[in-house]
Amino acid sequence: MARNTLPSIAAGEGGLNRYLDEIRKFPMLEPQQEYMLAKRYQEHDDRNAAHQLVTSHLRLVAKIAMGYRGYGLPIGEVISEGNVGLMQAVKKFDPERGFRLATYAMWWIKAAIQEYILRSWSLVKMGTTANQKRLFFNLRRMKGKIQAIDDGDLRPDQVTEIATKLQVSEEEVVSMNRRLSGDASLNAPIKASEGDSGQWQDWLVDDRDSQEETLIEQDELETRRAMLARAMSVLNDRERRIFEARRLSEDPVTLEELSTEFDISRERVRQIEVRAFEKVQEAVQKFAAEQASAVRVIEQA
Repeated sequence: MARNTLPSIAAGEGGLNRYLDEIRKFPMLEPQQEYMLAKRYQEHDDRNAAHQLVTSHLRLVAKIAMGYRGYGLPIGEVISEGNVGLMQAVKKFDPERGFRLATYAMWWIKAAIQEYILRSWSLVKMGTTANQKRLFFNLRRMKGKIQAIDDGDLRPDQVTEIATKLQVSEEEVVSMNRRLSGDASLNAPIKASEGDSGQWQDWLVDDRDSQEETLIEQDELETRRAMLARAMSVLNDRERRIFEARRLSEDPVTLEELSTEFDISRERVRQIEVRAFEKVQEAVQKFAAEQASAVRVIEQA
């Protein structure tokens, strides 16, 4: 999958708008379509299938990239780096794991963009720990939420609030804020190479849900359902019936009713329920560990 097979972004706001219009023409994939394309690429190295997987997710990359406009880097380059992350995700995506490509790819996209930002900002090279990276990429958003947009030091209560929410020390918050404020004020005018202009605060991340974010939430719900369905395969018929009746039903069946159905004591029903729950928990944890291992490096970036 070569990068030049994807739509390119010309300089200027008009170029960005044309790019966004162009990628909207690529259709979103239904789950079965995505699965079949992924299998074709995985088993037969079908480059056309890979191209369809990539182009159907370019809008997701653009949405994620827009959240990083506040760093003053050319948005076209940010999107391009995100596209590289998307292509890496497609190469490593395993459709048999039960979750959608968008859920998996967003980690690769964010990691690629963040690495580009870290390479491009000499300021950030000082912050190499996981906490410092998290603080760097979330401090402006947090300041925007609490309306701490003025240049200069934060108030003690603001420092405490940010440190608590981001789970870092107050000293780290003060230090990072001073370094960022020293580089550029949120109220300072900024002009990117492709012609965009405005203030730092104008380019803060929009926290409203988008279609792509809604899609990701749906994918995560599907993933949890797939985990549960896979986990329940470890149960025998009686365990499955009792587990579903007691744990998954909106109107749980009583122990008495189930004891009559299976001609066993209520205590035995309760024991089967507890054991079935433990077996499902173990299976879910195993499946989650398998999924997490595929993105652990990305999450730690």
